[in-house]
Amino acid sequence: MDPKTVEQATRRWVEEAVIGLNLCPFARSVYVEGRVRIVVSAARHLDAFLEDLDRELDTLAEADPAKIDTTLLVHPTLFPDFETFNDVLDLAEEVVDEHALTGVIQVAHFHPDFRFEDAEEGDVANCSNRSPYPTLHLLREADVERAVSALADPDAIYRANIETLHQLGWAGWRALAVGAPDDAGKP
Repeated sequence: MDPKTVEQATRRWVEEAVIGLNLCPFARSVYVEGRVRIVVSAARHLDAFLEDLDRELDTLAEADPAKIDTTLLVHPTLFPDFETFNDVLDLAEEVVDEHALTGVIQVAHFHPDFRFEDAEEGDVANCSNRSPYPTLHLLREADVERAVSALADPDAIYRANIETLHQLGWAGWRALAVGAPDDAGKP
C-alpha cells in the first residue's frame, strides 16, 4: 500500500474526526503547529514493526517538543485483527519500558475495528478510537498530565465523545469518510 495514501488518510482522520468532532480537545494546536509526526511503517513482520517503534520512541524522546510533540506510527496491513493489535499494545508498553521511557512516553492505540471492552460491537461510540489503519500514538506523558490537570473532569471528554458520536450516528460517521477503506459495511 502506498505510504502517501496511508498518510493522507490518517491526516484526513485527524482533521475531520479527531479535531473536527473535537474527540481530542488537545489535538488541534499541536496539529496546526505541525508538531504531529506521522510515520507509515512498511514492516513485513512484527519484529520489524517493533524496530520501527524503537526508532520512533528514540526520535520523540530526543526531539524538541516545539518541533515534534507526538507521533502516530501507522501500519496499513500488518494488524488487521483488533485483538491481535491489542496484544501489540502490550509489546509496545514493554518496548517503552526497555527504553527507560515509562513515565516519559505513553502509548495509545487506534484501529479500524476498535471496540471498547464494555461496548457493543455496533455502537458508534467505538468510532472515537477508530482510525483508517492500525495506529500507535506516542504521547509525552508530561503533556498528558498537564492537559488532564487543567480539566475539572477529565472523564467528561469520554462522555462528550460518546454523545457526539451517538448524535452523529453511523450515517454521519460514514459521511466523514475517515474510516478504513472497507468501512462501508459497518452498521
